[in-house]
Amino acid sequence: MRAIHRKLIRELWHLRGQALAIALVIAAGVATWVIGYSVLDSLTLTQEAYYREHRFAEVFAEIKRAPTRLEARIAEIPGVAAVETRTQAFASLEVDGFDDPITAQLVSIPDHDKAGGLNRLFLREGSPPEGADQALISEPFAEAHGLRPGDEITAIINGLRQRLHISGIALSPEFIYQIRPGDAFPDYERYAILWMREAPLSAAWDMENAFNNVVLQLEKGSDDRDVIEALDRLLTPYGGDSAYSRDTQFSHNYIAAEMEQLEASNRIVPILFLGVAAFLVNIVINRIIEQQRDEIAILKAFGYRNIDVGLHYLSLVMLIVVVGAIPGVLLGAWAGNGMAVLYAEFFRFPFLHYHLAPSVVIGAVVVAAAAAGIGALHAVRISVKLPPAEAMRPEPPADYRPTLVERIGAQKLFDQPSRMILRHIERKPLRAAVSVLGIALSGAILLVGMFQEDAITEMVEVQYGLAQREDFMVLFTNPTSHRALHEVAALPGVEQVEPFRAAGVILRAEHREYRTAIQAFERGATLHQVIDEDHRPIDLPSQGITLTEYIAAELQVQPGDWLEVEVLEGARPKRRVQVAGIARQFIGNGVYMELEGLNRLMREGSAISGLFVAVDQQQRQAVLDALEERPLVAGVTIREVAIKAFHDTMAETMLIMAFVNVLLAGSIAFGVIYNSARIAFSVHSRELASLRVLGFTRGEIAYILLGELALMTLAAIPLALWLGYWFCAMIVEGLASDLYSVPLVVHPSSYGAAVTVMVAAALLSALAVRHKLYRLDLVAVLKTRE
Repeated sequence: MRAIHRKLIRELWHLRGQALAIALVIAAGVATWVIGYSVLDSLTLTQEAYYREHRFAEVFAEIKRAPTRLEARIAEIPGVAAVETRTQAFASLEVDGFDDPITAQLVSIPDHDKAGGLNRLFLREGSPPEGADQALISEPFAEAHGLRPGDEITAIINGLRQRLHISGIALSPEFIYQIRPGDAFPDYERYAILWMREAPLSAAWDMENAFNNVVLQLEKGSDDRDVIEALDRLLTPYGGDSAYSRDTQFSHNYIAAEMEQLEASNRIVPILFLGVAAFLVNIVINRIIEQQRDEIAILKAFGYRNIDVGLHYLSLVMLIVVVGAIPGVLLGAWAGNGMAVLYAEFFRFPFLHYHLAPSVVIGAVVVAAAAAGIGALHAVRISVKLPPAEAMRPEPPADYRPTLVERIGAQKLFDQPSRMILRHIERKPLRAAVSVLGIALSGAILLVGMFQEDAITEMVEVQYGLAQREDFMVLFTNPTSHRALHEVAALPGVEQVEPFRAAGVILRAEHREYRTAIQAFERGATLHQVIDEDHRPIDLPSQGITLTEYIAAELQVQPGDWLEVEVLEGARPKRRVQVAGIARQFIGNGVYMELEGLNRLMREGSAISGLFVAVDQQQRQAVLDALEERPLVAGVTIREVAIKAFHDTMAETMLIMAFVNVLLAGSIAFGVIYNSARIAFSVHSRELASLRVLGFTRGEIAYILLGELALMTLAAIPLALWLGYWFCAMIVEGLASDLYSVPLVVHPSSYGAAVTVMVAAALLSALAVRHKLYRLDLVAVLKTRE
């Protein structure tokens, strides 16, 4: 081992405290990288395997009623590899011991199991249904009610009550995200998927020798747009809605949006962590080189080349990276596996392939090494450029001109130790500024981890406190007349009723298009409102449409622009409509019109798709029971249940990620502040020990050193809060999707928590440095370097 290598090991041991603090920051960055990308890879592999093994369809279409002979013509469409026609229906369910209304989507499966069938089921328990009174039920619903194979439930199908035996519990790639139409989040207690054999379900829904749903698998390399266009031509005479591809199938679309947001988070959070690590490495290596000028000169005098000296300090940095990367990878793999399991349960994958790819580990280590190397590059360049003769000379003494405090005559306000603190800061302003920025960055990352809970609170308050204030949302099986409104309004306990209409549309602006649904309300509605960016209700105009911010950004339009609107149901008219306004919506995205305006657009009479209902809470259950008995009612969404579903799904996932980020950010805060304190101690140890020799007490020199740290921490706090808000804005922009948008809201409590953690980290660092300070070797201080 060469002498320079032994020097490297000694230096690493000598700097073990600072090295561990830097390694802690690097470990946090590596862990976030490994967690994010391993979870994303695992979910992607699991999804692909599930889709492939269970033949998830690629094109979907719904029809009013089409004859089964049409299946042969669909199969002849160029590009179609497989066709499966089905019957779908909605029914009400009754489960013993549960009073709230339950909506079920019934899906037929072939009377004889086919190995090549599409959307094949994963049977978790039991066996496929055999008789007309048997059905498979979805696993989330079964778990919510404790149902097992052999149990019975009651279904009201097409107005007829039928007792069904549960033959088994299943999952389907079509319903990974199981959600009732009209809802924003899953409600497993009140929404179920049931699979019955084709013959009994068709008979119950009056679909003998007919179908109302078709799914296709395409040949490899075929264009789904051409297939959809040909399929629409065949199905339109039979009341077919516009067919759609897998990309816009709701369950798949939700999973894709979640993965896009996870990928966006992966691009931001680890880079923030590793960026702070690079900054910290730069500070530490700069200070080490400043203190080792004479050692660098000696190395060069003994014949070591510039490249040897440069590699020596780069090796020190890389060793610290290795020390941090190993636990970072292990922590990331452990936490990533846990997060992947959580996502798999949330998405209802029947299995999970957790996969930590070597490329993820290598990528994390390479990025960490690159960040640290970039941080050390400037300092290493200085060490390489130092000529031996110059390096052997001590640094020029600091400029001891009067400080600003002394020039303005304010020195009498400060005692001697306080004036020393101010001199240290003013005479090395760049060094102090760099330390302040490092501490501020650590606080900013803390705020990023904390703001997500504030965002969730804001989403609930705005969405369910201002926009959606109804107790129930009633959805009808088909658009109906206003007579249904009067029937519901007459129910005992109903206090207010407002109608709405929904229609699927495609919006086009030049070459851009967006598939969504127009939702139309009556003018002056108060139960369910559209709000603007200031959270004020928007009065929907009689002409034109109002878009959410996300859709407006996707289409690149603003108020006054014109859109082509293609309605996907009924006569499927196409109209040019002007954008009248922009709305803010955190959960879901939509397009809004005044009710009469939508009916005019569709050239239909006064039709409604559902109702918003406010009820007397004492008669809540009676109203629910009455709604359940009406065959036109496809489902009832309960506001308080929707809030609970939001917290049980999205909020839980976000808060777990936020908790992990806060823990890692807290470790970064301690690492940064502790390093700043240790660097300050290293720089001033000679001066402080000299002051002890001159008669200063331990308390006085501790005050001088720790007072400087306290001033820098206080100066860093407002900068940390500003930077943190800016980082939060970056994350909000990256997480925007067509399913939900995260508001940029940071509550005072989060600012206070971030400041508290920063102050706590400063106090812990101060205690650690004070211990070092009290053990100063005063004899060594008397020796001179010259």
